[in-house]
Amino acid sequence: MGAVRVVVVGAGVVGLSTAVCIAEALPHCSVTLLGEKFSPDTTSDGAAGILFANHFPDVPVEQQRRWFRSSFDHLLHIAQSEDAPEAGVMLSSGWQIFRDVPADQTPYWADLVIGFRIMTERELQRFPEHRFGQAFTTIKCECSSYLPWLERRFRRAGGRVEQRRVQSLQDLSGSFDLIVNCSGLGARALGGDSGMQPVRGQVLKMAAPWLQHFIRDGDGLTYIYPGIQGATVGGTRQGGDWRLQVDEGDTRSILQRCNRLEPSLSRARVLSTWVGLRPDRRSPRVERELLRLQGRTVPLVHNYGHGGVGVTLAWGTALEALQLVQQSLQETQRNRAKL
Repeated sequence: MGAVRVVVVGAGVVGLSTAVCIAEALPHCSVTLLGEKFSPDTTSDGAAGILFANHFPDVPVEQQRRWFRSSFDHLLHIAQSEDAPEAGVMLSSGWQIFRDVPADQTPYWADLVIGFRIMTERELQRFPEHRFGQAFTTIKCECSSYLPWLERRFRRAGGRVEQRRVQSLQDLSGSFDLIVNCSGLGARALGGDSGMQPVRGQVLKMAAPWLQHFIRDGDGLTYIYPGIQGATVGGTRQGGDWRLQVDEGDTRSILQRCNRLEPSLSRARVLSTWVGLRPDRRSPRVERELLRLQGRTVPLVHNYGHGGVGVTLAWGTALEALQLVQQSLQETQRNRAKL
């Protein structure tokens, strides 16, 4: 019997992470990565790439902690290795500030980042409109470097890459034995998931090499993330908005809000403006099912719906998707043994 043929649909940070995990852990499988777009043209390429998590209402906190810890440890290892410059992964320290004291002053991920603490009154003096803050060190991932680095890692593990649009899962039934759906916003059409919605994000890349610390407003709308290739400055969260064109009104609003937090940004040069659609869902979908395709029963593993925290949770959910793939393969083997 030949190698089990696995296909991963979607070449953003979630799809690439999942493909790498499967190819490295299951060398007896033939793994193909299918994507309509690859770096530098994916939604992930424009992401700020800072590791910071939301709370999802339908996922147990311990599971969310596991996703976050796995991703953080994976990227921390890269940040502390010789691969850091090529992979575009770095440590980043800074502040998250709030206009009002939040109900949850210590989020579930506080002990998973480095050096989490409550900001002092002296530190908060530079943010007179804010009354509370958190200081910590996390990781920033430059996806324009990280995604090609992951793809090279996938190819070294024997993975195959093919660029084409998948119109229907039925199109894959004759060529593959197991399907992994990491199609992001595409899952709305591909998997019939009406819970998937776009959340439009617009950010600026700015030349501000003097900035060394990130600043994030607790509302999630205004942020400054210094990076290797300039500072990512944003942003917008416009639910249900499919526009991919740059909105000059949004640009002005971003600059005004960020200049209030960091006045020196008024001297920075705008390098580029980017718009992308976050693949938003009430909670990420990481689960498996059996799909009937052209007379065959094919295991289908889902891993999508990460919204604005795809980089943060990608490796953690990829490891969980790998476990679901392994479970599916074991069940298939048992069923064949009974025949």
